Amino acid sequence: MNSKMQDYLRNDQYKTAANLSARMDIHILFSHNKHGWFPWVFDQYDLPPEARIIEMACGRGDLWRANMRRIPAGWKITLTDFSEGMVTETKSRLADAPRPFEFKQVDIQSIPFEDEQFDAVIANHMLYHVPDKSKAFREVLRVLKPNGKFYTTTVGENHMLELAQLVNRFYGSEQAYDFNGRSLDFILENGAAQLEPFFKDVQLRHYEDSLDVTQADPLVNYVLSGRSREKLKEREEEFRAFVTKEIEAYGAIHISKDSGMFIARK
Repeated sequence: MNSKMQDYLRNDQYKTAANLSARMDIHILFSHNKHGWFPWVFDQYDLPPEARIIEMACGRGDLWRANMRRIPAGWKITLTDFSEGMVTETKSRLADAPRPFEFKQVDIQSIPFEDEQFDAVIANHMLYHVPDKSKAFREVLRVLKPNGKFYTTTVGENHMLELAQLVNRFYGSEQAYDFNGRSLDFILENGAAQLEPFFKDVQLRHYEDSLDVTQADPLVNYVLSGRSREKLKEREEEFRAFVTKEIEAYGAIHISKDSGMFIARK
């Protein structure tokens, strides 16, 4: 990923939480798995009651808001993002939390902490944005304690495939839908092969879910939150009518999801 893309992600796509919020809304409203993504993610953590944890690319802090009552009192949690705007947003959203968090602007490729500081490093749905993943993995290893764990989530190659097909059908082009510049260079199909040279005991766990979207606006907002928005903005109302017609014809737009977590040990 080039520096131009990194600038776009930091200064446009993730300057604030607005785009991320638009993408999360569709999952909150229409997901079949009622347990929920963030509770499931938290379920996977196997850490001691006294632990130091750092999350890279914390987004809006939703992981912790959704599991606030489940967090052991002995966990010391540092929340980071490479976007200053996202760190500010997270700090604001967790201002009323009944426990303290630390906040810091951090790039996973250069983590500003000393060696062997953390029992766990968390990186959810973000490694496909990182230009130098080898450098990032070395940094994660450096700050992990011996036998510390790296928890990282991502998506599969066909995640939300029907959404891309819908937009492409609207435009009559297979290249119409560019979701947020996300590349396929760290996904469920190839993530283990990238982690295994650096970590031990790499495991993959899948999250089962899908969407049945029954309202046009959340789907349109989702698409507008990505890099395709400038192209789509010119035909937004036409696209909204197209989506509405699809929903009326079929009752809902079904969208499959393919997400999961890699768990790796130092």
